[in-house]
Amino acid sequence: MATNRYAQIIEAIFHSKFRPGMEEVEFKREAIETFARELKVELPKNIGDLVYSFRYRTPLPESIRQTAPQGKQWLILPAGRARYRFVARAVVEFIPNPALVRTKVPDATPGVIAMYALSDEQSLLAKLRYNRLIDIFTRVTCYSLQSHLRTTVPRIGQVETDEMYVGVDRHGAHFVFPVQAKGARDRLSAVQIQQDFALCADKYPSLIARPIGAQFLQEEVIALFEFQDDGEGARIASEKHYELVSPDEIGEQELKNYRLLGTED
Repeated sequence: MATNRYAQIIEAIFHSKFRPGMEEVEFKREAIETFARELKVELPKNIGDLVYSFRYRTPLPESIRQTAPQGKQWLILPAGRARYRFVARAVVEFIPNPALVRTKVPDATPGVIAMYALSDEQSLLAKLRYNRLIDIFTRVTCYSLQSHLRTTVPRIGQVETDEMYVGVDRHGAHFVFPVQAKGARDRLSAVQIQQDFALCADKYPSLIARPIGAQFLQEEVIALFEFQDDGEGARIASEKHYELVSPDEIGEQELKNYRLLGTED
């Protein structure tokens, strides 16, 4: 299995450089090829996928995780072109709050889109777009600028965000909203959010950056997060849950409650 091969290689890279007490361990991309040969395991067809896997999809092997100082976890961060570093950072998890109230929104997703969406991420991005959930959540009139934006940022290297929105509010201020979308079984990554902050600072310095995280809770229930950078890393600034429903599923009492909430803002 690819996961086993990846684990063997990343363990070999880490332990070849780690010494007790270290909180940063840097390595070059070429180390992946070197240790694949030494371990006599098949080299991944896409070498970058090994690093991507442990940054965003799969926990690092236990032999690496257990070396992290108490209260911290190892993250893999870019360290320039074709360079990476393990960094011990305070544990931060972006997990939807199951006790949060759900706001019902009439589902405006075209049926043909729902029929042919190929993945959780693709389906989620479509639902965000057609139901204008970014506008509702941020209270800014938003427009999709580009999907799956991939670019390079100084001192970081290549970064990618699932969708980029730009928007304008009633005062005329301009905003940029990089959106990271995840299926119900995936997790939002603090590394990705930090990269979104860096991307916005580099590519859109005159716009107000407000990174967004989106995650399915169920097929028609979506959690949205907005993040801020407090100097120590990305933190959740706000969280809302939206349930996409048929218009006849929104009762008169619910509409009354929403009107009362609207007058309080």
